[in-house]
Amino acid sequence: MGQQGRLVIPAEMRAALGLAPGDKLHLHLTDARLILERPRDAVSELRRLGASVPDRRSLVEELLAERREAVAAE
Repeated sequence: MGQQGRLVIPAEMRAALGLAPGDKLHLHLTDARLILERPRDAVSELRRLGASVPDRRSLVEELLAERREAVAAE
């Protein structure tokens, strides 16, 4: 890491990931790890996770029901 806190991704890793100058990356922490992802990879992962939710299940309705219960409990 440089003095200004910048990280340099080695050229061979950028090539393997298909990264080009100016590409955007998503950064997030998982435990003690810093994860770098291309946005399209993050979108693919979200789609994969969403595919496991049954069509008959409404996550929005579940969230609204939880919020209503919380308000009623106040």
